[in-house]
This record gives sequence, structure tokens and C-alpha cells, in this order.
Amino acid sequence: MEDLISISTLNDYIFCPYSIYLHNVYMDTDEGLYHATPQTKGKLAHEPVDTKTSSNRKDEILALPVMSEQLGVMGKIDVYRKKEKKLIERKYQPKQIYQGQIYQLWAQYFCMVEMGYEVDDIAFYEISTNKTIPINLPTTDDKQELMNFIQAFREYDPATPFVANPNKCCHCIYCNLCDKTEENNVY
Repeated sequence: MEDLISISTLNDYIFCPYSIYLHNVYMDTDEGLYHATPQTKGKLAHEPVDTKTSSNRKDEILALPVMSEQLGVMGKIDVYRKKEKKLIERKYQPKQIYQGQIYQLWAQYFCMVEMGYEVDDIAFYEISTNKTIPINLPTTDDKQELMNFIQAFREYDPATPFVANPNKCCHCIYCNLCDKTEENNVY
């Protein structure tokens, strides 16, 4: 079996494949070197799920490790509400929902189903506004799209010439440490 891909890297890959390399280079360093305000807020907001203190509801499972052999991915879900059969991914304050974030949620969904959980609904939860953003369950075509994306991820060649995108680079947490751009981080 191939190495499992971390579900959280799916969105990172869409944003910038090179950021995954930079993450691996800097992951053992002080996050203060590269985390900007949005990442710090997001990490603090996510901490109650990771420590399983965000809820004391008996029908909620928090921070459940999940994996799918079929997709070749693994990760951790934020919240699963057993009575509602609802999978929820928490975000602090998403300005919009990006395709990479949807891929993450779809991957979590397929992991849960493969592991024997019933999931009837999936959604993002915006912590800053206490708002739930429902997402349609993935279709068969959506699953194939996700599988094709994961395959492209696996086949990515870091030697491929890199073209910086200034609109993305200025929002990248590694912007000021990146050797591929002259942009400055907007944070």
C-alpha cells in the first residue's frame, strides 16, 4: 500500500504545491517565524476540538482519527454528531469556502463511511459567527473527481517549474521565507 496522504494537505496542495515542501522544512521550527494572525486565530479556535473540550455532548465525537484505504488518505475529523449523523469541519472565519476545503470534507466523509459510520449530512461550522454552512454530500462523480485529484497529488513532481501566483503568495504563511517569490505577506 502506498503511503497515506494527510487530508489536511489536500487544500494546501491546491493553494500551492510548494507550500507543502516549505511546511516540511519549517515544521520543527518556532511557528512564530511563519504563522500570521489568521493561522494563530485558527489554531487557537481549533484547540478545543483537538483537546476534546469544545463540547460535553454525549452524542458528539471530537477529533476522531480517520483513514481510507480506498482513497489512500488519513486525518482527523473535527466533529461527528451521532444522532444527526452529521460530519462538521470547524473553521474560524472563512471568507469563502474553497475547493480544497471541500475536498478535505469529502475525504473525511469517505473515511467515515469506509470506517462504518453513517453520515447523512456534512457542513462547515464558522466559529466566529456560530454559523453552519451545509455542503452537499459528494456524488459518485465528486468521488471520482476527488480520486483524480489525489492521484495528481501523488504524481506531482517537485522538479516541475514553479510559477508563483502573487495573489496567493501574499496570503501564504511561508511567503517571507519562500525562495520562489518576492512578494511580502499581507499580514
